[in-house]
Amino acid sequence: MRTVSTPPVPLVLASASPARLALLRQAGITAKVIVSSVDEDAVVADAMQRYGELEPADIALLLARAKAEDVARQGDSALVLGCDSVLELDGEVHGKPADAAEATARWGRMSGHSGTLHTGHWLIDQRHDGTSGMLGASASTVVHFGVMSPEDIAAYVATGEPLRVAGAFTLDGLGAPYVRGIEGDPSNVVGLSLPLLRSLLADLDLAWRDLTGPLS
Repeated sequence: MRTVSTPPVPLVLASASPARLALLRQAGITAKVIVSSVDEDAVVADAMQRYGELEPADIALLLARAKAEDVARQGDSALVLGCDSVLELDGEVHGKPADAAEATARWGRMSGHSGTLHTGHWLIDQRHDGTSGMLGASASTVVHFGVMSPEDIAAYVATGEPLRVAGAFTLDGLGAPYVRGIEGDPSNVVGLSLPLLRSLLADLDLAWRDLTGPLS
């Protein structure tokens, strides 16, 4: 464990998501961002060819692992964290909408209904003095959406935000007024479950405080 004079354990975030990076910073962790070059569609297609249909939470975990492993190959002496989120709606899995038309159609289905946001987390310890361990898990949060008129949907889609995020909505941005409630961890809906990450760190014999700033 860290002492007062020991620097924080370095963390590499294998994700381009500004929301995930902001969550870590708000919780006291400064992470280096390296975006993976993983072809998500190809990874999922290959896994389904090998193993058959996958549960939504397993898809999120599969992609989180692929991203973490891709970035880990660059060799940083650090913890590498990969994350990926998908929305399960009426038994179907959704990531980021391809375009405004898809975002509009999806919100037409989401309006007044509920879905489950699954976020996969994969952690690789490749510090020179680390455990060399790797592990992962998915967190799931039920999201209840408010009723939106066609005009509401058009205005929200026009902001561009739904095109940038899994599930076509945010809990920490412009989409927040259209979420009437959740069941579970709110940070998971933002894109990274802080309680789950803390648990994964513990499995690698690390405390949350080992990754945060100077101890007082």
